[in-house]
Amino acid sequence: MIEIRGLCKKFGDIPVLQGIDIDIMEGDIYGLVGVSGAGKSTLLRCINGLIPYEEGSLQVDGVEISGLKGRQLREFRSSVGMIFQQFSLLERMTVLENVCLPMKCLKYDKKLMMEKAMKNLELVGMADKHKALPRELSGGQKQRVAVARAMASEPKILLCDEATSALDPNITQSILELLKEINRKSNITMVVVTHQMEVVKNICSKMSILSHGKLKISGGVEDIFLNHPEALSELLGESTEFPREKGKAYIEILKSSDAGKNTECILSALAIQTGIHFDIVWGGLAKYCDEVAGNLVISIDDAQSEQVQKFLSEKQAGWRLLEQKGGERV
Repeated sequence: MIEIRGLCKKFGDIPVLQGIDIDIMEGDIYGLVGVSGAGKSTLLRCINGLIPYEEGSLQVDGVEISGLKGRQLREFRSSVGMIFQQFSLLERMTVLENVCLPMKCLKYDKKLMMEKAMKNLELVGMADKHKALPRELSGGQKQRVAVARAMASEPKILLCDEATSALDPNITQSILELLKEINRKSNITMVVVTHQMEVVKNICSKMSILSHGKLKISGGVEDIFLNHPEALSELLGESTEFPREKGKAYIEILKSSDAGKNTECILSALAIQTGIHFDIVWGGLAKYCDEVAGNLVISIDDAQSEQVQKFLSEKQAGWRLLEQKGGERV
């Protein structure tokens, strides 16, 4: 649905995006992650046509965004909803008036506008607050209204720019559940800009990591966290190094939600059925979109390595032998 090739953007002489290549399929919840200044929000604004780009191609449903002008560009923007970190509600307008605003700009019939606005407020659980002013709402309630407003024109794409960064963890979880429910019901494509790894793990199926305007890696969220590439380690500020001993083999056991394997059960079976002693030296498990996945590295004596590899293969466990290379995982 969204195809980005060789995208470059500068502010003056400063490159902000350099050669970005990303594919986002219809119905995806796609994460754009990176530290502040990585270029995430700039890329988001290129997608909805708010800022131009100097080089490359950005197509939505086969239409080049840079080629849209005037009415065509306005029509395109009406098919893209956006949610911001600071809610951006108009304080003098009621909740209902805020949700109606995009439709009013698009000259919707008044009766239809009111019906759609109330329907969207019901969707986000805010219908009973339709007469309230923004100052009477909590942060989470304001963001729910912002979601309803973003959905007012029935967009094909919903862009979320740090939409949960100003919320506490419990409210963040409720907003993420709301977005997942909207995605399930409408199959709307969502692009989520965030620096919060828990947001990516909770809601996104695919992700890209940006650093200094460059694309470092793209792929499935679970795959990236399982494989723990250098780009992810740098972003998290984590080290994947651990001490190596001579005469020891190191095997990484992967727990994939797709495969439905349980890492703890595999390790218990390994200990009980083979009697082989091993040590867990690195790794952990995490939740990805309601499934648990992760990886653990075990160390065993070299002499028992083949037996352990055979056991893991027979159990159809995901695993790989880590080679010795300067004391690092490879």
